[in-house]
Amino acid sequence: MDEASIVAFLDESFASGDASEIGESLGVVARARNFTDLARQTGLTRQALYKALSRDGNPRLDTLLAVTRALGYEFKLVPLSAE
Repeated sequence: MDEASIVAFLDESFASGDASEIGESLGVVARARNFTDLARQTGLTRQALYKALSRDGNPRLDTLLAVTRALGYEFKLVPLSAE
């Protein structure tokens, strides 16, 4: 998966507004990279990450922020389009 595909994939999950979907999508990307390094960078255990980034997980905002940053991405706010 190239960077543009990853960003599009994550953007779609964030657009859903569903924390479980967002966590699961971050988990897909995390597993495609080195999960052990990600755990070390976030300061979380692998088990905690697997649980938070699963379909049944309910990741906290600080976990989402840490994982996103460790994967090399950042959150940005953009105004909603007026339709």
